[in-house]
Amino acid sequence: MVAGDRVLIGTNNERPRDPRRVGDRGVMMCLDAKDGRLLWQLVVPKLTNSIYWDWPRSGLCSPATVEGDRVWVVSSRGEVMCLDLRGLANGNDGPFLDEGRHATPADQGVVDAGPLDADILWLYDVPRELGVRQHDAACGSILIEGRELYVNTSNGLDDPHEAMPAPDAPSLIALDKDTGRLLARDGERMGERTFHCAWSSPALGEVDGRPLIIFGGGDGVVYAFEALAGARPQGGPATLRRVWQFDCDPDAPKENIHSYKNNRKEGPSNIMATPVFHGGRVYVSAGGDLWWGKNEAWIKCIDAAGTGDVTRTAGIWSRALARHGMSTAAVADGLVYVADCGGFVRCIDAATGEECWAHEAGGEIWASTLVADGKVYIGTRRGKFITLARAARSACWAKSRWTRRSQPAPSPPTVCSTSQRRRPFLQSIKGILTMTDSAACQKRGISRRGFLTTAGVAWAGVAIVPARVLDGKDRRRPAAG
Repeated sequence: MVAGDRVLIGTNNERPRDPRRVGDRGVMMCLDAKDGRLLWQLVVPKLTNSIYWDWPRSGLCSPATVEGDRVWVVSSRGEVMCLDLRGLANGNDGPFLDEGRHATPADQGVVDAGPLDADILWLYDVPRELGVRQHDAACGSILIEGRELYVNTSNGLDDPHEAMPAPDAPSLIALDKDTGRLLARDGERMGERTFHCAWSSPALGEVDGRPLIIFGGGDGVVYAFEALAGARPQGGPATLRRVWQFDCDPDAPKENIHSYKNNRKEGPSNIMATPVFHGGRVYVSAGGDLWWGKNEAWIKCIDAAGTGDVTRTAGIWSRALARHGMSTAAVADGLVYVADCGGFVRCIDAATGEECWAHEAGGEIWASTLVADGKVYIGTRRGKFITLARAARSACWAKSRWTRRSQPAPSPPTVCSTSQRRRPFLQSIKGILTMTDSAACQKRGISRRGFLTTAGVAWAGVAIVPARVLDGKDRRRPAAG
């Protein structure tokens, strides 16, 4: 997330920036966008329940959401936090004042908060307050709508991946953005139908003047809920009112779903990508689970104007993906750009679902496409950063590769606008690539590209190599779903 002159990015603590905060941690760094200098960081000790609550070295997986001088993020412990964008540089604002204790493991003596630590204003502990069974990692992008925050809970399976310990726990909640008070939760009992975990983040759409919260459930169903629109329930939290639901895989097994574990041909579907609302339609990737489920996956286009169960009536088109869909689509100028774990980036006509082109990236893709300045940007798990021409038909493209040891890029790129230029930032497993001219880069004799590691600034060049173009006759393209 780029917010003004600051870059907020989740990582782990494998290369500590503060010698007082060592060991495996979830970390969100706030960096100076000009030179990568660390301004402050949120450091979160690991959960100790088991590795399946907070996976080793996975770091902090949730992107920050920023409004004004406030930052909201889901910590690696499943806590929804409100932070001061300026850190502790302007004092400890509260009401939360125990940053030192929070940043220190419970079995260690408190290390007092210092100038490099985050200023926590409030936090809401989702697993503790709601009985959620976090699985592998807390992974969610917080949605702001008016005075409310909408957050997925990452409610998931037990350690053996055989049962849902908290089937009644919510998958989606609403909090007061100023205080962290719980306002509402879903009542859909998605947990009992969830194959792995509720990792999809909510999105916002407006239909006939009514704001809707669009959510992809861990049960493979897209839900539309009525936004609270400033309402404050009396007493306990309200139940989010469902407007419609769309099952992305209605013919999949719905009973004894965990008996299909490790079945790559048959089984239930889930949703990991964030639904995208555009022009009265919802675009979302859905299908078998990457780790335990079937390979089959699709991108779906759904009419967002219905009510009730719209599974059989609201589907506009469906396009098969090569293998598993974790990537959130990007929609621009009547075209949908989406990637899949089979290593393809596709351009699809948003109106008809016709595939315009498919590009073989040469590696599994978890990240999402970014469209900016007439280009499509995406990174692969093999450490390639690909730039594609934004066009409806075949075009000339290029691939970028770090000349240092390549690192996987599981997160989507971000574009930062300045008065001089727009520049994309791409996070890899080891750091951030910023594609820009830089004074710091020039001092090191390297032009036009920079690489920032979590241990410091280490600039590296990028080689541009030709990319392979797959035309409409390529026989490896999956057929329409």
